[in-house]
Amino acid sequence: MAIIDSILAEIDQESQTTQRVLDRVPEDKLTWKPHPKSHSLGQLAMHIASLPGGVAGLALQDNYELNVATAPQPKDRKEILEAFTKNIDTAKTNLKTLDDARLMSTWNGTRNGKPILSIPRVALIRSILLNHVYHHRGQLSVYLRLLDVPVPSIYGPSADENPFG
Repeated sequence: MAIIDSILAEIDQESQTTQRVLDRVPEDKLTWKPHPKSHSLGQLAMHIASLPGGVAGLALQDNYELNVATAPQPKDRKEILEAFTKNIDTAKTNLKTLDDARLMSTWNGTRNGKPILSIPRVALIRSILLNHVYHHRGQLSVYLRLLDVPVPSIYGPSADENPFG
């Protein structure tokens, strides 16, 4: 089994969970923020939806100039869900092109031409594509709770949903 096979299996598994969370995003609250320094609900959801395809594209490159960009404000939940589906498909297509040697090769991130990050490509995929999505998915579940939207089961029962009983 190639390294990428386990990553693709995780993407398949976790994207189902992420889809359940994104499905709960209320359209009438897309501009809501829990704090003035926070992203809006819609921006956070769009960031989650866009990460897989974007980071998988970065993983195909050897060097990338990092920039900090704010996710766009979506107009509706459909835009978020369509972006997520597209980005999961793009991520899987791009990642399938990476063999074990390429996954273990070094990926470099720079900022203003200065080195910031130099890690194995597989670490980029693990930390930025996968873990980064899980981190923001957790934030999104808190947004849902604060808005009194039922939180779906993620890794087990939530206060609103028990898939085991």
